[in-house]
Amino acid sequence: MKIAPSILSADFANLGRDVQLLEQAGADYLHIDIMDGHFVPNLSFGMPIVKALRPITKLPFDCHLMVTDPAAYIQPLATAGATMIGFHAEATPHIFRIIQQIKQAGCRAEVVVNPGTSLSTIEEVLPLVDSILVMTVNPGFGGQKFLPLMLKKIQRLAELKQRHHYNFEIEVDGGINQTTIKRCYRAGATIAVAGSFVFAAEPAKQVNLLREAAEAEQL
Repeated sequence: MKIAPSILSADFANLGRDVQLLEQAGADYLHIDIMDGHFVPNLSFGMPIVKALRPITKLPFDCHLMVTDPAAYIQPLATAGATMIGFHAEATPHIFRIIQQIKQAGCRAEVVVNPGTSLSTIEEVLPLVDSILVMTVNPGFGGQKFLPLMLKKIQRLAELKQRHHYNFEIEVDGGINQTTIKRCYRAGATIAVAGSFVFAAEPAKQVNLLREAAEAEQL
């Protein structure tokens, strides 16, 4: 299980320091939430933050767009240093086109689905994506409680992946802790995003706790 700490819960006054701590802790990705205040009722990071963080860490940037016009962010994010760009299936009627644009920009493409969105809306693009992000809370704010019903969605996605020999990652985001990461791993998730849990104490210790919890399920 790969660990992708979310900087939404980091100390904004010491963001560079926290990012370096996460790299030292052995995080696999840096999860960066980009919100426009329209698609979700919150504002967070933008391109200047991504660009400013890129020189101080070698971690891959997993940029999660929670915006109403994802196409407008793709090339600026790629230029700023994004590794993977995730966009919500609910934000555009042109999912196929957005995936193409992300790949043409030189980034990995990820489709995100909200808790109430059926996987049937994205089945046609599963052969094309590098990752599917299943929201395990309602998007927009950190610190929410994990939604257990999403485990069935993760399981179904894992079944589709195995049946058709697809290669995408299955990422989960929201309410991830030592207990829920085990449940997500058993369901088939391969990447776990965690913000509040990671920054509730010393980040390196918390990242290790998550990794150990997931690895215990592999035994």
